[in-house]
Amino acid sequence: MKILEMKLLNRNIKPTSGRLLVFKTMSYFNKAVSLTDLENELETVNKSTIFRILTIFQKNLLIHSIDDGSGSIKYAICRDECLCRIQELHVHFNCLRCENTFCMESISIPLINLPNNFFLEYANFVMKGICEQCSRFKKAK
Repeated sequence: MKILEMKLLNRNIKPTSGRLLVFKTMSYFNKAVSLTDLENELETVNKSTIFRILTIFQKNLLIHSIDDGSGSIKYAICRDECLCRIQELHVHFNCLRCENTFCMESISIPLINLPNNFFLEYANFVMKGICEQCSRFKKAK
């Protein structure tokens, strides 16, 4: 069985051709992708189908979403062992030049002590600056 199919099956997702196509496309990117990014890459698949697939992927913890402040939710593939628990959440980096968003999996979101009767279910920590690619381009000029 192919690796992509196994990754879907490991998250209890039936590996249909559409799901495999979306997952394979997401795998090519070295950044978080928006629905529009996927729609532009997958011209033969309509937006609502892609969105439904992303919803299934997120519900089954294959991907996670990022609100990077750009006005468009981005999606990134989770590590195989990730269960999207609070202690597994990581920082994301949004480049102000190219507007790409990257997972910084090696930088955990710090645990915050909330007041009594407040329960954290999700945290979104986005740093903004210039990414490695754009900073190299700037130095080359």
